[in-house]
Amino acid sequence: MRTSTPTTPSVRGRRTRLGSTVAAVAATAALVLAGLGTSAAQASTTPETAGKTAKVTWTATPCATPKKKGELACDSVRVTGGVTPAAADASTPSGYGPSDLQDAYGLTSAAASKGSGETIAIVDAYDDPNAEADLATYRSYYGLAPCTTANGCFKKVGQTGSTTSLPAADSGWSQEISLDLDMASATCPQCKILLVEAKSPTMANLGTAVNEAVSLGAKFVSNSYGGSESSSDTSYDSSYFNHPGVAITVSAGDSAYGAEYPAASRYVTSVGGTKLATSSTSRGWTESVWKTSSTEGTGSGCSAYDAKPSWQTDTGCGKRVIADVSAVADPATGVSVYDSYGVTAGWYTFGGTSASAPIIAGVYALAGTPSSGSYPAQFPYENTSALNDVTSGTNGTCSTSYFYTAGAGYDGPTGWGTPQGVSAFTG
Repeated sequence: MRTSTPTTPSVRGRRTRLGSTVAAVAATAALVLAGLGTSAAQASTTPETAGKTAKVTWTATPCATPKKKGELACDSVRVTGGVTPAAADASTPSGYGPSDLQDAYGLTSAAASKGSGETIAIVDAYDDPNAEADLATYRSYYGLAPCTTANGCFKKVGQTGSTTSLPAADSGWSQEISLDLDMASATCPQCKILLVEAKSPTMANLGTAVNEAVSLGAKFVSNSYGGSESSSDTSYDSSYFNHPGVAITVSAGDSAYGAEYPAASRYVTSVGGTKLATSSTSRGWTESVWKTSSTEGTGSGCSAYDAKPSWQTDTGCGKRVIADVSAVADPATGVSVYDSYGVTAGWYTFGGTSASAPIIAGVYALAGTPSSGSYPAQFPYENTSALNDVTSGTNGTCSTSYFYTAGAGYDGPTGWGTPQGVSAFTG
């Protein structure tokens, strides 16, 4: 399990949301423990303001290391130090919350008025017994409306659609599930959420879960996992990911330059990762390619097997290029997540393209139901001016520069860029 320390952690610049006194912090904690939550305006410090004198450190979550041959890995990393509070039992979050993400990506107005009636499906492996309760804590803290089984907003099923026959529980994948549920909530607070749990992290089981999500009516399906490409990928494409009229998002990977599947599927929106920090620009934020080391950062690259979709017109790769779009993934500028299963219950800060995939799924949902027969992966290519072009940073080296280096227009690590509202995500 890798542990990383960035050379230039982003630990400054964002407005601090905690009170300046110990009493204010205690009051906030008391509200959380009482289940009363706080408004978004009262939320915590972000990674940029927290831990000003310490380096941010993190480690891959347990599900990032497959237990068996043939299994896929989740794409999440968890901050372990350098932010305040860093302890797992912290009563106050340290990462970006919903208002930060909505502000950074021009979603504030859409998040307040759109998404009602839409369902985002989250596909992961194994069961998180505390998924609904942990989601409730996250949403309560940030002032989001409850999303529960009782009110019809939340539903959890196994890969065959059963609400009672669920897979075995796993604490590593539970962290991934909490991250995914929280990020979908952050970008589309009014959306319903369907959690589909595969019985193991194989492509066959996860793919079956994707199909089940679609059969249950989800028009937006987020997948935060991946593995090495193989000659079987084209058959997986037709078996699991060819769903016209459904926006399927997939993490591009966390191991820096290199293509992985199912991000390489021509039918999905492959989502790369950025470092997100505040700035003095009119946008108020700036982004660059997420890369920590030669083995950690957003994935990208030219697929060895998957055919190039018609909407990709770059000439350096004869097959499918990863990624299409991107969003925050650098753990040094990570997102807040609440998790309690198999760990000390509390607030964590996460990164990885496991964060960016459900964020983009939420943006698609805000944009509205895709038209029947459409392939939503094409939408960003039709309205590139409605994206924030990321032009700096790199995630590796190869003979074709745009595969690994950001620049004006399309590039592998960040695709066409990050959301600037929802216009790039509607056909």
